[in-house]
Amino acid sequence: MHQKPARVRIVDAAHELMLSIGLARATTKEIAKAAGCSEAALYKYFASKEELFVTVLSERLPKLGPLLTELTGEPGTRTVEENLTEIAREAALFYEQTFPMAASLYAEPQLKRRHEEAMRELGTGPHRPIQGLDAYLRSEQSAGRVRPDADTYAAASLLLGACAQRAFAYDMAPDRKPPQPLDEFAASLARTLLAGIA
Repeated sequence: MHQKPARVRIVDAAHELMLSIGLARATTKEIAKAAGCSEAALYKYFASKEELFVTVLSERLPKLGPLLTELTGEPGTRTVEENLTEIAREAALFYEQTFPMAASLYAEPQLKRRHEEAMRELGTGPHRPIQGLDAYLRSEQSAGRVRPDADTYAAASLLLGACAQRAFAYDMAPDRKPPQPLDEFAASLARTLLAGIA
C-alpha cells in the first residue's frame, strides 16, 4: 500500500489531534508521532505549531477565506441573499471545527499569548473573516445592492458572530444539536441580516 507523503500525513495528524484534544495539548511531538515521523521531520515542513495550525485551517477546514475573497472580487454574480447564505453556511461549518481546536488555548493564558503573537506574525487571526465579509459587503454597497448607509462592519460581525455562537452554544446542549438544520439556519440568517441592510 502506498503511504501518503510526509507533509500530508503531518497535516492530517495535526487536524485530527487539534480537533480531538485541542490546540493547546496537540504538541508537535504528538503530531509527529501520529503522523509516523520524527519531530525533526515535522520541522522540515513547518516552522512552528502555529504555522501548522494555519495550514490545517486553510487546507482541511471549510474554505471561508477564499469564498470571501472570490465574492469580493466578483460581486453581482448571484443575489446578495444567495451569497450571504453560502457565507453563513461555510462560516458555521468553519467555526464548528475551529471552536474545539482553539477553546483549549483559553485555559492556558501564556500559551494563548504566544499563539496570538505567532498568528499576528503570520498575518492571520479570527478577525480576518470579519474583515473579509466587511469588504464583500462594501463591494455590494458600491454596486448598489446594499443600502449606502448600512454599517457593513456591524453586519459582518452579526453574521459571523451568529455562526460562531451556533458552534459554541449547541456544543453544550443536551443533544448537541442546534434547533435548525445548517442549511435552514444559513438561509434564515442571511434573510434576516439582509432585511436590515438591503
